[in-house]
Amino acid sequence: MISVSVIIPTYNEEDNIQTLLQHLKKIENFQEIEILISDGGSTDKTIQLIQAEGFTCLQGGQKSRAKQLNFGAKHAKASILYFVHADSLPPLTFVADIKKAIEEGFPIGCYRFKFNSPKKILKVNAYFTRFDRLMCRGGDQSLFITRKIFDELQGYDEHYKIMEDYDIIIRARKKYAFKIIPKDIIVSARKYDHNSYFKVNITNLAVFMMFFLKVNQDKMITFYKKMLNHQESELKY
Repeated sequence: MISVSVIIPTYNEEDNIQTLLQHLKKIENFQEIEILISDGGSTDKTIQLIQAEGFTCLQGGQKSRAKQLNFGAKHAKASILYFVHADSLPPLTFVADIKKAIEEGFPIGCYRFKFNSPKKILKVNAYFTRFDRLMCRGGDQSLFITRKIFDELQGYDEHYKIMEDYDIIIRARKKYAFKIIPKDIIVSARKYDHNSYFKVNITNLAVFMMFFLKVNQDKMITFYKKMLNHQESELKY
């Protein structure tokens, strides 16, 4: 019986998607999950690699993470939805972890994270993801939510081209308890490989503040691309 639907948005993720899918094949309780890859019109080998691993790729034609996540959720069969970025690796115990959190009264939550990099300074960022503060959250940490609450919230707000994860967490937390599972999801450090540590963090802080000031989404994206080496950053759409 499928209990968890794993939803992965992709757009030109040929460098990452195969590693994630091979990782997911190793998880505990694999028979209890379905994997839904929601592609936004990739022009590289993303779709071919997904098919080579034996998975079906949903192609809705909408290059927008919020729209892709909603499109994937629309096709999901399980009562628990788990949203995972293509360049991250969740703990192999995530099915049991998420079920336990929900049984404890937390219908929405995420993991802490650590980077796939030996750079010691990045451990500072990772350390703060254990704290229950919105500024310490982000889509890289993945997000689980029950189908009931996801539908109640009407999914991700497709107005958002970025920061859609913050928006849904804010709306959900007005009524429901949020769980930070005390395990680490492995996330990509590629932004820090091609941009300085301080520049990335200053940019992230500025975008976070712009989000709360309700700055136009296109202006936020333009600012982000101007500040960082966009080709190697995690903001692809």
